[in-house]
Amino acid sequence: MEPARRLFLMSFAGCLASCAPTGPSAPKPGALDTKLLDRDFPALAARARPGFFNLGVLEERGEQVWCWNDRARMPMQSVFKAPLAAAALAEVDAGRLRLDERIHITALDLSPPRSPIDAAWPTPPEGRVMDMPAIDLIALAVQQSDNTAADVIMARIGGPGAVTAWLRAKSITDMSIDRYERELQPELAGMESFRPAWKDPAAWTTARESVPAAAREAAMGAYLADPRDTATVPAALSFLYKLSHGELISPAATRLLLRLMSATSTGVNRFRAGLPPSAALAHKTGSAATDLGLTPATNDIGLVTLKDGRRFAIAGFLAASTATDADRDRLFADAARLVVKAIG
Repeated sequence: MEPARRLFLMSFAGCLASCAPTGPSAPKPGALDTKLLDRDFPALAARARPGFFNLGVLEERGEQVWCWNDRARMPMQSVFKAPLAAAALAEVDAGRLRLDERIHITALDLSPPRSPIDAAWPTPPEGRVMDMPAIDLIALAVQQSDNTAADVIMARIGGPGAVTAWLRAKSITDMSIDRYERELQPELAGMESFRPAWKDPAAWTTARESVPAAAREAAMGAYLADPRDTATVPAALSFLYKLSHGELISPAATRLLLRLMSATSTGVNRFRAGLPPSAALAHKTGSAATDLGLTPATNDIGLVTLKDGRRFAIAGFLAASTATDADRDRLFADAARLVVKAIG
């Protein structure tokens, strides 16, 4: 590894060390085999190095919880789209948004890839418009991790600050949504403000690679040290627990969001690959692009229902990884296998 990269990774390690102890939090005794997790998870964390892999599990009743590095704030990437969707559905519950409300989209509303909306947008993008129902935007954001859909629906309900305020009102702390994707993704790459001409993946990649490598590496380092758009493992588990127990939105809205999360098209080789085929998973992934051999964030959070009806929430965050896509995915799959073993 080049000296600059080594210094960059060491600085991120220092950030984690300053805000959380390494090692497991004190677990509660019970059916969840926390001793097994204490014993076996460190090997997964070691495999992730020089990246940082944090994991948490909470059984259905909320009586047994286990977390690794429980106070470390980790970059969420598209994991934020699950709480964004819940906040949007809360607006539906309150009568301030209708699922069939058609929301106006122009070229200036486009955000960086990934986005099926961008892919369907004509070229050149300027001068074109589209109207989409709110439910379609929510579904695209959750199921296909569409950045444009997420930004448009977030703007409709008041922006990132409104979503974070809603989380705080629901007593979900240590989870912050601070930027639109059209802000966050260019900043992560050291790029100028997003423009519609970059809507296609090839154009976006070309624009990103026009930024000098040193500037891109510095931008990734700043992103990893930034508390904005981050969450702790316990905060992610709290969101999942409250969602599954109907504490965030109405029963109908809860069922809708869990259906959407159950049909997500991303992350099939992460937690899903490590669960028994008979298990159900409602989840949301987050993935930063790999650049200069570094992947700033690879994440998966979800609710698992085993064949016998037992349920648990699981959250995994991997930051500053130099591993391949396949190796990162295998970490999540192996973590899911370990948790199923610990559940018994």
